Formats: sequence, structure tokens, C-alpha cells
Amino acid sequence: MKKNGYARAFRAAFPYTIPVLTGYLFIGTAFGVMYQEKGYNFLWAILMSIVVYAGSGQYLAVNFFAPGVSLFQVIFLEFMVNIRHIFYGLSLLERFRNMGKKKLYMIFSLTDETYSLFCITKLPEDVDEDKFMFAVALLDQLYWITGSAIGALAGSLIPFNAQGIDFAMTALFVVIFVEQWLTSDNHKPALAGLGAAFLCLLIFGSENFILPAMICIMVILLSCRRSMDGEVTCHAD
Repeated sequence: MKKNGYARAFRAAFPYTIPVLTGYLFIGTAFGVMYQEKGYNFLWAILMSIVVYAGSGQYLAVNFFAPGVSLFQVIFLEFMVNIRHIFYGLSLLERFRNMGKKKLYMIFSLTDETYSLFCITKLPEDVDEDKFMFAVALLDQLYWITGSAIGALAGSLIPFNAQGIDFAMTALFVVIFVEQWLTSDNHKPALAGLGAAFLCLLIFGSENFILPAMICIMVILLSCRRSMDGEVTCHAD
């Protein structure tokens, strides 16, 4: 195995992904329980976590398995929930540019938690950056798949009351925000995001504020990029 091989990259990446491991096992399990309660075989929950892998989008999708929900509604609402990934991706274009065939998987596997690790993790010495990022992304998805499988299997064997279990995703987002706040010296982007989200919540209401808030945040960050230097772009070195 050469010095910068995949085995080394996975060994280096694993310690950094432990917080995601603990979070994904829990919220993945919660998703599996919710999915199974709809009466579907546990294998469908696992398959969805392999080919969709959308976190909050999967939570939302569980509610679509009901009569009267049109395909257009499913597409539109899922797009609204996951539109934030467009803004994540823009900051990673250069880092993914030379990853070859892995680039497609990196785009597919970009979740909030994986993006957070890319931004706050310092690249270990003697580890190839492309392989390290690939290892982080793949490990995170494996954690999610494992959690989904555990939840779906447990839900099929043990009766659960799933009321309120979907709050696990919100709790994880809060943890990620706090971690980024504590590890950064520049809080301007975080404050801008909070302010924009709160203002749009007041104007558009809780059902419609996500898209306007994301647009406002993007405009603020791009307009004030120089004053927020070091926080707008994603670095891991």
C-alpha cells in the first residue's frame, strides 16, 4: 500500500467522523423506525439511504407515502428542502475539480455534516486530500445506512411510538452550528445566517421561509465576502 493510499486515508478520516457516526446512527435509526411504521419492508429503508441519502429529505419523504400527494408536490418540496446543497457545492467546486470519477460521488454524498467536516477539518499530514475527502464522505454515508438498517429492523420487531422522533434531525443541526461557532473566531457569517433566517421567518412564515432565507444568506455572504474572509469559503488546511 503506497504512502497516500486509501487505507491510510480511511484511518486518518475515521477519528474526525466519530461525531457524525454517533449522530447518524441515532437519526438514521429514527428514520428507519419512521419508515417501517408506514408498513414498508426494512430493505426499502436501506435502499433509500443508499440511492437517495438526503437526511432531512428522507424524513420529509416519509410523509409523502400517503394517498393524494402528487409527484409534483414531492419534487417541489424535496427541492425546497435540499436547495441549500447548491450553495454548499459552489464553495467546493475547486476542491472537487480534479477528483476524476469520484467527483460524481462527492457531489451526491454532500450532506450538511460532511460539508461541515470538509470546512473545519485540518488535512492530516502525508494524506492525499482527494482520498481523505472521499473517505470522509463514504464513511458518513455508511453510518447513515447502518442507522437506517438498525431502525427499520428494530421497528419491524419491536413496537415503537415514533411521535416526535423526527426532531432528531433538528437537534443534529443545532449541534453542528454550535460546533462551528466554537471552532471559529469569525462569527459574522453565522450571525448573518441567523438574522436572515429570523427576518424571513417573520415575513414569510414557518412554511415558506427556507428558500427566501437561503437567497438572502447567499446575497449577504457574496456582498460582504471581503469582510467575512475566512468564513465564506470552505477550507481544510
